[in-house]
Amino acid sequence: MAEPLNQITFEFSGEEEEKKEFLSGAVVPEPEKPKAKRGRKKKEPDAEDDLVEVPEDDLLYQKQYYGIREVAEMFKVNASLLRFWEGEFGMELRKNKKGDRFFTPDDIKSLLLIHDLLRRRKFTIEGTKDYLKGNKKADEKYVLIQSLQRIRTFLLEVKAHL
Repeated sequence: MAEPLNQITFEFSGEEEEKKEFLSGAVVPEPEKPKAKRGRKKKEPDAEDDLVEVPEDDLLYQKQYYGIREVAEMFKVNASLLRFWEGEFGMELRKNKKGDRFFTPDDIKSLLLIHDLLRRRKFTIEGTKDYLKGNKKADEKYVLIQSLQRIRTFLLEVKAHL
């Protein structure tokens, strides 16, 4: 015959103390659930630096103009982001009658600085504007820093081969 409905049978697979606490009416705390992480996952800054594939100056200056798709592929970003940066930072790009944007090598160099400030150094849009406004020779400083970084990597390679 089946058990009556008012009787409930409990089976425990845990420790004896837990059984006693449960039967005595003590509240057993539930294990905490891991908190869900919301928002975008952060990328490592080193991995992000490697994503930009702007050619060296010799190759970059071989062409007079670059289309927005080419520049977007260099920076590994969407073309819409480049259009946004153009508007925010007051870049005056050459456009044809159809409205296609053409980037000069100097425009690409400016974008390199903007990308570095926003992505690697984590400036805000307003902070980047202030930095560019306050430092008129920011492009020159950035070029100097880039060349020093290339020299450093070269010296580290030489040291590794010794």
